[in-house]
Amino acid sequence: MGENKPVRTSLFDEHVSSGGNIVDFHGFELPIWYSNIKEEHLSTRSGAGLFDVSHMGVFKFSGPTVKNWLESIATQKVTSISQSRCAYTHFLDDDGFIIDDMIFAVVSDSEILGVPNASMIGIMWNWFSSKLPGDDSVTLENLSSDYSIIALQGPESRNVLTGALGEDNHVGRFRWQNLTDNQHQISGWIQGTGYTGESGYEIFIPNGSAPELWRELIKCGATPVGLGARDTLRLEKGYLLSGVDFCWPKSESSDPFLARDTWETNVPFGLDLEHEFVGKQRVISHDDDDARWWGIRYLEKGPLPRPGKDVSDLDGNSIGKLSSGAPAPSLDNTGIGIGYISGVKEGDEVLIVASPRKSVRAVIVRPPFV
Repeated sequence: MGENKPVRTSLFDEHVSSGGNIVDFHGFELPIWYSNIKEEHLSTRSGAGLFDVSHMGVFKFSGPTVKNWLESIATQKVTSISQSRCAYTHFLDDDGFIIDDMIFAVVSDSEILGVPNASMIGIMWNWFSSKLPGDDSVTLENLSSDYSIIALQGPESRNVLTGALGEDNHVGRFRWQNLTDNQHQISGWIQGTGYTGESGYEIFIPNGSAPELWRELIKCGATPVGLGARDTLRLEKGYLLSGVDFCWPKSESSDPFLARDTWETNVPFGLDLEHEFVGKQRVISHDDDDARWWGIRYLEKGPLPRPGKDVSDLDGNSIGKLSSGAPAPSLDNTGIGIGYISGVKEGDEVLIVASPRKSVRAVIVRPPFV
């Protein structure tokens, strides 16, 4: 953002009035917590958490060949995703490194909506624009500044949603639909997606409607949740964080260790090798001994696992390092982490070099942790 002031989302006043502890997050003023991270985390796991994710982008792709075009630059086989479904994909550069990941919704055979990560909106706009067909058969629109995004997550999210917007606006997991008539006359669309691993929704609405919907969802039982618990929730489910668990080599804060491709991330969805896509050659060029993404769970107490901490085998040989790590509120604050580790399998014991004086025993796991 340079010297520009951080952007305030349409929900800024709601965060302040609810006691949100505001921080500068990628150029946006957002709450890190309202009460405390653990309380908000557990409220989402047991009830319904409410998140302002309006810092995320909204792109619209249109045209008669849009599905085939997007498939040519995505690791996901887009043409296999039917109307009103959502899916996850990576976008790789010409060398095969992940630029960004994205959830997209197939509105129709000629329209797709996508959600790029906050810090990558400009980069992904330039990337998509550079790959557009020369015959103008596909067009790209950036709707990011026009829409707010509210995420409602947790086992009680359906009850909260239907209390606010009516049963007709419930949508199943990884489904999409336009918002139907409701008592608040709020328009937009809703997706059965989210970043917590819980059932729930992401609701896309014009900025002017966001405060009213936010208040109504709270009235119906949702708990406001800040960025802190959003991070621990996604970590417990083993979801990758752009710029933390992978980082494009050409981005401003790139870490060479985090320049990764889809095979290395070990993600069990979003990759289909039965079609051609930009960067595929690197994805299929790996040996089994190459470092891949794994989870670790502490077997004993010690300094907490944090990003950048080395992972070694039991003989003290370095075999990787963590990209994310934290205490897990759902596991009585047991240390967990994810990272890129070589030569291991699920169940192997390793050491996390948590401090210069202390290495902590941990076990290799395949997330989710809970």
